[in-house]
Amino acid sequence: MAIFPQTQAEPQPRTPSSSPSDASRPAALRLPSLRHIGPNWYASVMGTAIVASAGVALPLDVPGLRTVCTVVWALSALWLATVLVARTGHWIHHRDQARAHLLDPAVAPFYGCLSMALLAVGGGTMVVGKDVIGEQAALVVHAVLYVAGTLIGLAAAVAVPYLMVVRHRLEPGSASPVWLLPLVAPMVSASLGALLVPELPAGQWRGTLLMACYAMFGLSLLATLVVLPTVFARLVHQGPLPLALTPTLFLVLGPLGQSTTAVNQLADVAPGAVGAPYASAFGAFAVLYGVPVMGFALLWLALALAMVVRALRAGMTFAMTWWGFTFPVGTCVTGAAGLARHTGLDAFTWLAVALYVFLVAAWAVAGARTLRGLVSGALLAAPRAPRPVTARTT
Repeated sequence: MAIFPQTQAEPQPRTPSSSPSDASRPAALRLPSLRHIGPNWYASVMGTAIVASAGVALPLDVPGLRTVCTVVWALSALWLATVLVARTGHWIHHRDQARAHLLDPAVAPFYGCLSMALLAVGGGTMVVGKDVIGEQAALVVHAVLYVAGTLIGLAAAVAVPYLMVVRHRLEPGSASPVWLLPLVAPMVSASLGALLVPELPAGQWRGTLLMACYAMFGLSLLATLVVLPTVFARLVHQGPLPLALTPTLFLVLGPLGQSTTAVNQLADVAPGAVGAPYASAFGAFAVLYGVPVMGFALLWLALALAMVVRALRAGMTFAMTWWGFTFPVGTCVTGAAGLARHTGLDAFTWLAVALYVFLVAAWAVAGARTLRGLVSGALLAAPRAPRPVTARTT
């Protein structure tokens, strides 16, 4: 869901930029272009994969849309492989920088993006990639990526808050929407686990996975409810975020839209996994929970858009944070589509369509600007020092 800026305001790690092991290696073998490839790059994978998944989830039959979504899914899978290779090279050749990222409170939360990138591509394989590689192969790919993504997501949901408590030094009023990244990853697992429930043997296996998904739903939701008030308090007491970080406000939409998606998708598979009383209760819960949360998501979307417009007028230029406009909005598309499916209301159908149009436009802009930055080398260069913020502006 969103991204650490690399062209305007990337915080500098607090640890030294080199280690003896790195210094002893010839410069040509250290691949300097990989030094500043941080975990935030996985957000571009998430933002691409959600375009495909959200497109096929729309409750409308648009001619040619599935074909386009298949192409986008293939692009997301290829991009995932590319980023995984780049990040592996980063850890091999620039271990000092990788360790510094873990100890930097501005960067460490982005390790949740690795989990969500794996999950997003795996889910896309299951819903649209099967048209290319076949249902059985798609199931295997999704299962492998789901297990890996879920384990990494659960580890990040524990490890990152632990580091924030015992290793990071956080100033009062420094709460950031990026803190939500490792916490929302289990919610993505809860949503996409619904695709695997019908594939398991009936009885204990299906019931266990369904309940595990609801447990991850609760884990992510309650953790979000702890962090979100601190984020809003920071905005109220400290003023707007720095320009380059303003798009991270869209990250708040992630747990809102993804949780709405989760309850609707889990309600679809509940009848085959648990008894009738619980299955019908899960169906009712999907609507009773989803509608109010979607209302709050729209409120936050309006607030975030207003802040982005203000930042653009103040001179905000492209940074990797712009990928925050993609995945979180995509989760709202799938959430609205699920509510349309369960309520039968056209209002949710058209809401999903409107949000999807915004998603595609945001993805096209972020993708084009990222490609330009890669070609020019700007996104691979060392980050600039952040601009000082001394007071609020009107």
